[in-house]
Amino acid sequence: MLAVVQRVESASVRIDRAEVGAIGPGLVVLLGVAIGDGLDEARFVANKVAELRIFNDEAGKMNRSLLDTGYQALVVSQFTLLGDTRRGRRPGFDAAARPDCAEPLYEAFVQELRARGIGTETGRFGASMKVELVNDGPVTLLVGDRSWRYPGKATSPV
Repeated sequence: MLAVVQRVESASVRIDRAEVGAIGPGLVVLLGVAIGDGLDEARFVANKVAELRIFNDEAGKMNRSLLDTGYQALVVSQFTLLGDTRRGRRPGFDAAARPDCAEPLYEAFVQELRARGIGTETGRFGASMKVELVNDGPVTLLVGDRSWRYPGKATSPV
């Protein structure tokens, strides 16, 4: 499982011109589910996102999390995060989980954030969506499960 996490002042997602989710300050989470992912990966990544200390404290240091601030999350499914662009000009998506496997894990991720008391808005799984956001910082991070490896690293990031 892989997430792109962006700190935002505000964000929204629309489907067919209708807004289906919007937040004020918080995080936009673009979430890709890989083949072989399960509930453990969904919980791990959700908890990592909830506890990331990337919001400024009183001294201006990134030392506060969603849990500390009461900010919200906007979670959008995005299988293209798992696109392999190493060969050719067309990405390959062989690593992405099929929708029937990915959707329940996407929903589990969202439920894990909500269970932690984080106000969480979503897009619609599998829909064509328009995401608008105002980056704050900008601060953008990659968050993966225990098996995900940063490019060029031989060991897991956790």
